[in-house]
Amino acid sequence: MSGLLDLLNSPMGKQLISGVAGQTGQPENKTADVLSMAMPLLLGAMKKNVASPQGAQGLMSALQGGKHDGSILDNLGGLFGGGVDDSVINDGAGILGHVFGAKQSNVENALSQKSGLDAGSIANILKIAAPIVMGYLGRQTAQSNVSDANGMNALLGSMLGGQPQQNQSLITTLLDADGDGSILDDVAGMVMGTNKKKGGLGGLLGGLFGK
Repeated sequence: MSGLLDLLNSPMGKQLISGVAGQTGQPENKTADVLSMAMPLLLGAMKKNVASPQGAQGLMSALQGGKHDGSILDNLGGLFGGGVDDSVINDGAGILGHVFGAKQSNVENALSQKSGLDAGSIANILKIAAPIVMGYLGRQTAQSNVSDANGMNALLGSMLGGQPQQNQSLITTLLDADGDGSILDDVAGMVMGTNKKKGGLGGLLGGLFGK
């Protein structure tokens, strides 16, 4: 089972980082930083969503619709070659709205604060990353014959499981700050270090982005 880190560290990941950087006009190192946190965050939010039967059904339906079968990964050169197609960007916007909901601007602002890129650039990076994450998840779903919420939950867990401990802590903390089950609780406050309940988070984020 390949995790997200394997994807980002692979030749495909390098092509992804370079393509997204070119598309959004941002430096590759900053783009890599944003993707290394945004992609696990997307999967983590999806994992949170499949905890409800309705959320699980919605994700399974989206993955089985044919658009997210993983074929987007087969031609990243073509995807970025002439500029990313509007249909991909619009698909990404839809995915983000579904996964993050009302917390989307918090996520964008939080990633902006930490990476130094403006929130608009973060939004553009996320819109391209989301369909790629969905395609990757769709391919893993098919390869693992996942057909129900339990299987999807396990698959998402294993894809996130390759994360270093600090990343895992980061995702858990970002997705539910105060343990009340609310997705992406107080993301902006925590990333900016204003939430004192989780004192170690600033250090974790520093470690994640300081590479």
